[in-house]
Amino acid sequence: MIIWIASYPKSGNTYLRSFISSYYFSKKGKFNFDLLLSILQFPSVKFAKNKINSELEASQSWVYNQKHFFSGEKLHFIKTHNSLNQYKENNFTTKDLSLGAIYIVRDPRNVITSMRNHYTLSYEEAYSKLINEKQTLLEKSIDGDHSNFTFLGSWSSHYKSWKDSKDFKTLFIKFEDLENNKYDTFLKIIKFINALKKDKSLINEKKLINSINSTNFSNLRNKEENEGFEESVNSKSGKKKRFFNLGFNNRWQKILPKNILSKLNYTFQNELNDLGYEIND
Repeated sequence: MIIWIASYPKSGNTYLRSFISSYYFSKKGKFNFDLLLSILQFPSVKFAKNKINSELEASQSWVYNQKHFFSGEKLHFIKTHNSLNQYKENNFTTKDLSLGAIYIVRDPRNVITSMRNHYTLSYEEAYSKLINEKQTLLEKSIDGDHSNFTFLGSWSSHYKSWKDSKDFKTLFIKFEDLENNKYDTFLKIIKFINALKKDKSLINEKKLINSINSTNFSNLRNKEENEGFEESVNSKSGKKKRFFNLGFNNRWQKILPKNILSKLNYTFQNELNDLGYEIND
């Protein structure tokens, strides 16, 4: 069975995985990057039974591969950026395979600046991706394998696909709450996971605090600078770009050009209101 750690890209998924892996896969709640190997990504080449030669074939293989690698009673924490909306009439997962999910959502006006840095895009290019209902991710291996193919859709449809799903329980976490209400938010996450697992043991308070402190954003950034981080990408010049870049210092109010801010406020007005995000041009 799977517990999904889900999000649109650049929304805090790795931060959340760091905390969860620290609490559940370390002895004392002290984080190191190797712990992230306990929460791997799907879709990926690692979790593909056969070579996949097209995007359509990839979507047709999602449930098949999940059944092969994740069926049974053993619990798997799995990261994904995939939408729950169908792609070419193919479902991403099923209620028989998914025990539950934690979905982390981030203000799209901060997502766009993070995307722009990570993928080396202009604001207009990043905005076009956020509103594209057919947007996908594909990191091809050298032999053209499409096992990594991920269907995103727009930021709005992605969020709604997980929000509106009734197939399994989903806990929604706002990225900003990991800064503004850190302890209570992480405690809520642990309680949710334990309830899914039917684990009635007491929360390990000391381990919870250690997990929160050791995955503090500044600590993650320092670890990346000192140790490197394999999930970071190269810039167009070939130099490694910082994965843990601005974090909570990414403030759209100070960064976004006014024309892009106006577009985002207009396009995502309903979602921003639904999530309680400030709308201010």
